[in-house]
Amino acid sequence: MNNDKFRRALYLKNLKTRTELKKRLKNKDLSFGERFKLQIDLNNKPKNSAKERIKNRCVITGRSKGIVGLFAISRIKVREMISQGQLAGVKKASW
Repeated sequence: MNNDKFRRALYLKNLKTRTELKKRLKNKDLSFGERFKLQIDLNNKPKNSAKERIKNRCVITGRSKGIVGLFAISRIKVREMISQGQLAGVKKASW
C-alpha cells in the first residue's frame, strides 16, 4: 500500500510537466527532431509518475480487488457496512 501512496504522490508531482510534454508532442507542426527530443524527455520521467501505474485500492483495508467504484471500498466492506446500516441511502435487498 505504501507503493501506491508513493505512486500517487509522484503522479501529482509530475502531472503538470507530463501533460505539457504530451500536449507539445501532439503538435504536428514541430519537426521530427524536436518531437523526438520531447519524447525522450517524457521517457526520462519516472515510470511511477504515470497515471496507468496507479491501482484502485480500498480506502479502509487497502484491498486491491473487488473495489466498488461509487464508494472506493472493497465489496466485502461494502456488504458489512450495508448490513450494519452505516452507508446512507443503501438498503440490503430482501425478497
